Amino acid sequence: MSGTPFSSEVIAAVWDFDLTLSPSYMQGPLFRAYGIDEERFWLEVRGLSQRYRQAGLEHIADDTMYLNHLLTYAQHGLLPGLNNARLRQLGSEIDFFPGLPAAFAQLQDFVAQRAPDIRLEHYVVSNGLAEMIRGSALAPSLDGIWACEFIEHPAPPGYLDAPADSTREGAGIISQPGYIIDNTTKTRAIFEINKGSNKGDIQVNDHIPHQQRRIPFEQMIYIADGPSDIPVFSLIRQNGGHTCAVYDPQKPESYRKANQLQRQERVHHHAPADYRQGSPLWLWLCETIGSCVDEIVAQRQQQLQRSVGRTPSSY
Repeated sequence: MSGTPFSSEVIAAVWDFDLTLSPSYMQGPLFRAYGIDEERFWLEVRGLSQRYRQAGLEHIADDTMYLNHLLTYAQHGLLPGLNNARLRQLGSEIDFFPGLPAAFAQLQDFVAQRAPDIRLEHYVVSNGLAEMIRGSALAPSLDGIWACEFIEHPAPPGYLDAPADSTREGAGIISQPGYIIDNTTKTRAIFEINKGSNKGDIQVNDHIPHQQRRIPFEQMIYIADGPSDIPVFSLIRQNGGHTCAVYDPQKPESYRKANQLQRQERVHHHAPADYRQGSPLWLWLCETIGSCVDEIVAQRQQQLQRSVGRTPSSY
């Protein structure tokens, strides 16, 4: 590959969602709407791994088993009419930690004031439901969402010989997983952001020299809440990026997890999930994003100096 496909003058803030941006799991509004006992649902999900292993399965996708259980609820008539449009509608009921969603635009303004030609982009990479995120108050501030998606109208056997719209007749309900993100495949999303797969005709496995990638790891910031995010924390940190674990100050166990991540050097920093200006998290974000801006400007000046031919001195 010759030339540079992207300017690399973009900074990416990559966010987990549940317990990072929102104080609770995003499925809460879904359970309330259908009268489902949320605590009971998650208790059932936690028991599925043992149940299926006892039935002879060796490998269970624990991170995303809740998707299967949601589909089971739908198949048993407990989620009547649940489709992607309804999920997006319910996403509007998701609550956020203090300072959100305004903080996302405020951070972009911070970058624009410091260097108008450098941009900050926000991405969510989550095990949660993409349609609920798209329906949330945060969605207008996002440049991309990687999360789980459902198919409403599965293509039947022989669909290649049927009219194109024959598999989409009538109002559908969620029937199959269409896209799944778990704790490990989150790293694939990070590479897609890094290489610019979401912005150009580039596949995640295409070879692109480090210096030619759209958003170098050094210009990436990952903010999440817990041990399940360790694969991404490790990827970002080991490649020169910036990491922060947030916690709910109302929950001591949340603090202990974040504190342990920092003590184990999984993250650079940990702070309460308070996104208001002047909070410890806000100050860290501004300091870290500001240093990324300064580094981009410094690299640009160095490149300019190398490309300018100096006039020989007369002396």
